[in-house]
Amino acid sequence: MSNVTAEAVVVPADRPPIDPYPLSPYVAWAGNRNRDPILDVFKEIFPKSGNVLELASGAGNHINYFAPHFKELFLQPSDYDSDVFETIKAKRAEAGNANVADPLKIDLTKSETWPDPKDRLYDVIFVVNLFQVAPVSIADGIAQLAAKLLTKDGFVAIYGPFKVEGGYTTASNEAFDKEILAAQVSEWGLKDVRDLEKAAAPHGIALKKILDLPANNFILIFGRA
Repeated sequence: MSNVTAEAVVVPADRPPIDPYPLSPYVAWAGNRNRDPILDVFKEIFPKSGNVLELASGAGNHINYFAPHFKELFLQPSDYDSDVFETIKAKRAEAGNANVADPLKIDLTKSETWPDPKDRLYDVIFVVNLFQVAPVSIADGIAQLAAKLLTKDGFVAIYGPFKVEGGYTTASNEAFDKEILAAQVSEWGLKDVRDLEKAAAPHGIALKKILDLPANNFILIFGRA
């Protein structure tokens, strides 16, 4: 694929240096920048009631921002790093989000940390801005977890920038990828949508839709095959 068009690549003056640590200024900046376009989509696709699980919640910026708009949903934050849990709880208290549960520790590489489907199934599982700083193998964990925890008609929503068919969709995404790769951290970099599809397929999870969002990002919708 090669539909990249010429465009000016501008890094916002207020953007902090790229740092994937959940409590970093960069993560907060990125979260504030993308939360409203994501929310607009979620308002269209989320069920009126039910259970929603966020993976890699980090500081809890997204789930606590979304919560007031989905008062009939049970919202479950989670992360592999329990050091962020107090921050998630503090943001919940600050916003008065009674529908946000205490965070769960979920390591997508260790199935023994995953919730028991007998306790609760989820209508939606979502994750925001994970794959540019995570290995594509994490998609295997997400799909395997989804196969266990999704309701029959439930779905997974994965937001972020991606390659498609091996190519960049915009010059700005190519520049962003080069910036990430310049850090020379193993497994950093934009992932290809098709690689996520391949990782999900063995677990009976398939790509259903690709939704275009502002700033050259996508929401990938996966569900039971």
